[in-house]
Amino acid sequence: MLVDSPPEPSAETAPAPPGRRAIRGAGLLLSVVVLLALVFTSIAVGAKPLSMDQVWHGLFDDSGTYTDIVVGERVSRTLLGLLAGMALGLSGAVLQALTRNPLADPGLLGINMGASAAVVTAISFFGVTSLSGYVWFAFVGAAVVGALVYALGGTRSATPVRLALAGTALTAALSGYLQAVMITDNAALDKMRFWTVGSLASAKMGTIQQVLPFLAVGTVLALALARPLNAVAMGDDTARALGAHLTRTRALSMVSATLLCGAATAACGPIMFVGLMVPHVVRSFTGPDMRWIFPYAAVLSPVLLLGADVLGRIVSRPAELQVGIVTAAIGAPVFILLVRRRRTAQL
Repeated sequence: MLVDSPPEPSAETAPAPPGRRAIRGAGLLLSVVVLLALVFTSIAVGAKPLSMDQVWHGLFDDSGTYTDIVVGERVSRTLLGLLAGMALGLSGAVLQALTRNPLADPGLLGINMGASAAVVTAISFFGVTSLSGYVWFAFVGAAVVGALVYALGGTRSATPVRLALAGTALTAALSGYLQAVMITDNAALDKMRFWTVGSLASAKMGTIQQVLPFLAVGTVLALALARPLNAVAMGDDTARALGAHLTRTRALSMVSATLLCGAATAACGPIMFVGLMVPHVVRSFTGPDMRWIFPYAAVLSPVLLLGADVLGRIVSRPAELQVGIVTAAIGAPVFILLVRRRRTAQL
């Protein structure tokens, strides 16, 4: 009896040679070491110089002194940078795989703009003035826009092009609304101009606790979707032949990206280039396998974000530059250089 043979494994799904897997694993381990070093640097270095003894005392023998309070604030700031960087990198990688576009990021599908529009609404119409209040409005705004993009994209018949077009249309509409409210409301303009830059300076443990459940669910979803997204990246027909459930994979990808980007944007404001640049760079040396892209993006994105935050605290002492400004200053020229390379990473 003749039976249909299973499809041949592709470059995306076939197991990598043992030597290449070992190199990738060693590179990931080295990335974790670099991240840990930056975590310590972020706690130890800032606008106010601290000695190692003061840092150690603040970490392990907090007695409520001024320097202990400074160290505690830096711990919260570092933890938020770690979580937000991971979320932005993973959400960017998920959206690039979902749209099959190596230049995609959360801004492409309007998630950042949804959060921003919700925050300006909260400030202008509901009188919300605290970061703890912004968080929920921003997250709801990101979630609503994510759902709208998926609905306008056709749900069951959603394609990468439809999703990108829906996101672009909603971004344009929400941008007009955002500018109109800010121009007509000076109070909203004054508050929004700090939030929209993107910053870790106002990090609080309470804010981190608020967004942590969403980040955890989004991260687990993203990592679980690595294999199905490998199939989706090869095209709909091939994905179906490999047994991937396209509608479910796209819906869960939108949920994951919205949870991750929405929570990070709610806590820090919209920070550009992290979700765009890091997955793109990672793909250039890991190849198109999402099972490697996602872990690398989750580790190297906080490296970029924390490094930019430390740099912003150093270059303008005793004041500081917001991390959103530094990532834009670093990311724009680096990304232009990357896309001008002869061999740009492809999905």
